[in-house]
Amino acid sequence: MTARSTRRTTTAQSRIAAVGAVAVAGALLLTGCGDQTKDKDNSSSSGTADGGAAPLADKLPAAVRDKGVVKVGSDIAYAPVEFKDDSGKTVGIDPDLADAMGKQLGVKFEFENGTFDTLLTGLRSKRYDIAMSAMTDTKDRQEGVDADTGKKVGEGVDFIDYFTAGVSIYTKQGDDQGIKTWDDLCGKKVVVQRNTVSNDLAKAQAKKCPAGEKLSIEAFDNDQQAQTRLRAGGADAGSSDFPVAAYAAKTSGGGKDFEIVGEQVEAAPYGIAVAKSNTELRDALKAALDAIIENGEYDKIIAKWGVEAGAVKEATINGGK
Repeated sequence: MTARSTRRTTTAQSRIAAVGAVAVAGALLLTGCGDQTKDKDNSSSSGTADGGAAPLADKLPAAVRDKGVVKVGSDIAYAPVEFKDDSGKTVGIDPDLADAMGKQLGVKFEFENGTFDTLLTGLRSKRYDIAMSAMTDTKDRQEGVDADTGKKVGEGVDFIDYFTAGVSIYTKQGDDQGIKTWDDLCGKKVVVQRNTVSNDLAKAQAKKCPAGEKLSIEAFDNDQQAQTRLRAGGADAGSSDFPVAAYAAKTSGGGKDFEIVGEQVEAAPYGIAVAKSNTELRDALKAALDAIIENGEYDKIIAKWGVEAGAVKEATINGGK
C-alpha cells in the first residue's frame, strides 16, 4: 500500500525499513487499474447518507462551499487506489474515501486525471483544490524541495494523512530469478513509475551495487506502462506501492502474470495535498476524514478493497518524514 509511492516519493536516502511479511498474503486480499480529462461520474453527492444536511459543511472555505465542488488532481491509473473501471468511471480507494468525505462536507469531489509528477504543479497553479493520488507525505514535498536536486521548486504543501503503505518488488510469476530484496536487483533491470518512492529506492540501490553488477532502471509515466514492459519480458522485476503490486499480482492475466517477492519496505503515509495557504480547507478535510473514521465508513471502504493492513486510526497533518 505505498509509493504512488509511496505512490509516491521520498528522498533517495530514505530509510529502507521492512514492514513485515504481509506482501504475499496481501495479494490475496485485494478484490477490486495521463491525460487531462475530468471525470465527474465519480463525484460524491452532497448531504448525508440519509438526505440530511452535511454536518461539517460550515468548516469549508466559503468559496468552496458556495461552489459545491472540490477539484481533485489525480493520476487515475493506479489500481486499486484510483483507476477507471470497464465503464470508464473513476473508482478505487481514494474516490470512495472522497465520496464519504463529501457527504460530511456537502460537496462533490471531482477527479481530474493528470500525470502524477505534474499534480503538485497543478495544485500550485490552482488548477486543483487538492491532490489525492496515493501520494506519499514527505518532508521534501511539505517544503517544496525536489528530491533529486535538493533545490526549492515551490512553496510546498500540507498533507492530511489517511493511509499507510509500503513498497513492494514483483516479478513475472514463476520467474523470480532469486530476487527477494533490493540487493538482489543488482545486475538486473527494474521498471518503475517516474518520480515515485520506488524510483527513488531503485536509484539509491543502484549506487550501492558492486562493480560489474549494474542495476538498470527504466522509468515510465505510469505504473501500467511499467507492468506492460515487465509482462513482455523487457525487465527482470518491477516495483510499486504494495497495494498496487498486490492488485496487479491478483488481477493481471487472471492472476497468472506477476508475483510479489520479499517484504514491503519504506512504510509511509499517503496524504491528501493542500496548498499551505489553504489551511481552512486542510482542516475541513481532516475533520471529514476523522468523522468517517469514527462512524465506520472508513473501515468499510478499506475492507472493500482488501487493504486493512494500511488503515489509520485518525487523520494526521504532515506526519511524513
